[in-house]
Amino acid sequence: MRPHPKILFERVNKFPNFTLWYSYAWAFLRPRFCIVFNLFRRCIHISSKELAINEGIKFKEVRVISNDGSQIGIIPVEKALEAAYAKDLDLVCISPNAEPPVCKIMDYGKFRFEQTKREKEAKKNQKVVEVKEIRLGLSIDVHDFETKGKQAIKFLNAGNKVKVSIRFRGRELGHPEIGLDNMNRFAEYCSEHASVEKAAKMEGRNMLMFLAPKSGK
Repeated sequence: MRPHPKILFERVNKFPNFTLWYSYAWAFLRPRFCIVFNLFRRCIHISSKELAINEGIKFKEVRVISNDGSQIGIIPVEKALEAAYAKDLDLVCISPNAEPPVCKIMDYGKFRFEQTKREKEAKKNQKVVEVKEIRLGLSIDVHDFETKGKQAIKFLNAGNKVKVSIRFRGRELGHPEIGLDNMNRFAEYCSEHASVEKAAKMEGRNMLMFLAPKSGK
């Protein structure tokens, strides 16, 4: 039996700060919920990268490669497991989409350890390329031009790309050739350290040019 609307109204009035209480509760619980959700999502991502091993391999027949790299041939998965267990190793399905699927006898724990180690080394050696911006004026003096050129060369020698921009204001829009000349001079100034990745081009009120460090620099 549903309560009378008047009774419901009286119940709600007993908690006048319900909205405020709800806001405080959500502010407290939200970061913890996000942490749990991200951990759960990461676990799903990691498990999706795992290979099928031992009893987790559901194929009837597989092509088996021994731990020394020799071909054993196409055999029932039960015999492949026996061969792996006889050597105190694991049977790992390395190519499930092949016909027939390819499995290898190996120490899976050692394989995962070495794989994780290689991934960490690759991540450590990975260089992040940033895009630095240099802004030129349409009427730039020699000193300012050289200062910005040296700054761009510093960015390029650090392995970063450089976006060179000129902002056109008012009547300056009627003289894009001056901006283009400045861009060409700037590219020439940095030519020993950079190559033009994207030539100077008008985009709205801006003229943009992209420089990339030369290989070997």
